[in-house]
Amino acid sequence: MEKIGRPVSLVSIGLTSGELNPAKILSLVEQQCYEGTDLVFFPELALGYSIIETNGIEISQIQEIAGMKGIYIVFTAFRHGEGADVHNASWVIDRSGNLMGIYDKAFPFITDEHGDPPCAPGKDMRVFDMDFGRIGITNCFDANFPDAYKRLSDLGAELVLFPSGYSAGTVLQAHAINHNYYIISGTTVPDCVVYDITGQEIYYQKTPGLNISHITLDLDRRIFHYDLNIKKRDKLLQDYAGAIELVICLERESWFVLRAKKPGINVKKIAAEYGLEELTDYKKRKTDEINTLRGFKLN
Repeated sequence: MEKIGRPVSLVSIGLTSGELNPAKILSLVEQQCYEGTDLVFFPELALGYSIIETNGIEISQIQEIAGMKGIYIVFTAFRHGEGADVHNASWVIDRSGNLMGIYDKAFPFITDEHGDPPCAPGKDMRVFDMDFGRIGITNCFDANFPDAYKRLSDLGAELVLFPSGYSAGTVLQAHAINHNYYIISGTTVPDCVVYDITGQEIYYQKTPGLNISHITLDLDRRIFHYDLNIKKRDKLLQDYAGAIELVICLERESWFVLRAKKPGINVKKIAAEYGLEELTDYKKRKTDEINTLRGFKLN
C-alpha cells in the first residue's frame, strides 16, 4: 500500500458475530494498534443482538482506549433511538476519546417474516471529518442501495468503511467505480476487501475465526477524466517532475490517476491550481448543466 502523499493507517477487524465483549475489544485494540495507526473498526454487530446505550459502559470503555491510544475507533451495535425505535448504529470515536457522532444504518434488513421492523432506518447518510480525511460509513444491507453511496459522494467522502455481516464483493466494487472513493470492509465472514478509487480490488484477506487486516492508503491519489485535462496534466507533470507522477491511464474509461512521489506534496491542491477538474466534480457539473438544458432532472 502506498504511504507517500496523505497516508492513513487502518486496521479492519473481522470476526464471527457475537464473539466480542468489551474486554476483548480493548485487548484487540491494544494488540493491533501499532505506532502510527489512525483508525480501527469492527464488523457489524460484533457484540451480537444486545442493545447498548449511547452513554453505557461498553461505549465508555471504547472511548477510554481510543483516547489512550490516540486513534479513531468505529464500532457497530444496536442502540435505542427515539421512543421505541432501535437502530443498527455505528459509533465514531475520535483520538481524544470523544464521540464524534453516530451513523444509524439507512437500510436495515427487514424480511417478510417480520411483522414489525427489527430496527428503524436512519434518517440520512453521514460523513465524519477526521484529521486525515472525510470518512463515510455504510453497513451491510446498505450495499444494495446506490442512493446511499451517491449521498456519501455528494457529501465529499474520500473513504467509506463497510462493517458488515457479509462480504458484498463486486457490489462494493461498483460503488467504488461510480464514486471514485476507497471502500474497505470488515465483516463477520470474517474477511476484508479494499477497492481503490478506480474500483480495482487492491487487497483481500479472509481468515477463519479472526481476520486482522492492516491497510495503508494514500488519500491524496486523485482521479480525472481525459476531457479538458490532458494539456493541463502534462504541464503539471512537467513542472512537478519527480514530485508528482501519472499512476495509470485507463484508456477505455478515459481516466487517469495522479499521485505524489514525495512527502508533503498535495496533489489535490496542485491539480486545482492547474485547473484540473477531478472526475467526481466533472460528472456533477455536467449533470447540472445537462439537467438545466433538459429543463428537469431525470428520476
